[in-house]
Amino acid sequence: MAWFEAGKPIRVEGGLRARTQRGSIGSTWWSRRFIDILERVCDKGRLSRGRAYARAGQVLSIDLASGVVRAAVQGSRRKPYEITIEIEAYDEERWTAIEEAIAAQAVYRAKLLAGEMPTEIEELFAALGIDLFPRDLDMACSCPDWGLPCKHLSAVLYLLAESFDDDPFLVLAWRGRSRDRLLGSLAAPEPEPVLVRDVPFADRLADFYAPGATAHRPERRSAAVASDLLPRVFPPPRDLADPLAAAYRRLGE
Repeated sequence: MAWFEAGKPIRVEGGLRARTQRGSIGSTWWSRRFIDILERVCDKGRLSRGRAYARAGQVLSIDLASGVVRAAVQGSRRKPYEITIEIEAYDEERWTAIEEAIAAQAVYRAKLLAGEMPTEIEELFAALGIDLFPRDLDMACSCPDWGLPCKHLSAVLYLLAESFDDDPFLVLAWRGRSRDRLLGSLAAPEPEPVLVRDVPFADRLADFYAPGATAHRPERRSAAVASDLLPRVFPPPRDLADPLAAAYRRLGE
């Protein structure tokens, strides 16, 4: 027969408290997916007591890092119980494959960059032969209850699900990829800057006001063309066109 503490927990001031005080915990599809897995494989009685602990604020702290969650829960004993929950964190090779698969799907990429978890991402992981949500949790609690998860662990798992509601990237961070690194890999590369040669104005005085030349018509910068251009830009009266032609040529030169 299992032996575990039966006394009432020591009340905590300022502990982490579940927002949902009744019904199910977890509001987004990804947090509910995590909870559904737990509730299928874990003892219902301990999960129920864990929900009560989570709602009463008995969890003192939760720290999530790559592959591990560490927490402290206040029970009936003076010293809080120490919690660890471990899953497999994927290595760089796997994360490179994951990021390439996400980047290949414009919708997935756009949703993640907008801070959303696309529903299809679980299938994307499965297609790569890996899991997004853990099937097995390596759990430990310093309490005397040998059953796993005990109510202390259950309380942490429920609060963890609520934290996934707030930030879906914590699911991925637990698997080994931080939000910043993932989004950085998905962001479109910045275009290379266009280099424009800066020519001092003093060096351009000789041709600054010349007619515009092009790659196909470099001769337009010549004085000969300038003399032809002037009559078109400043046409003289018809009866003076011939007498002024020579003057325009001299001015163009």
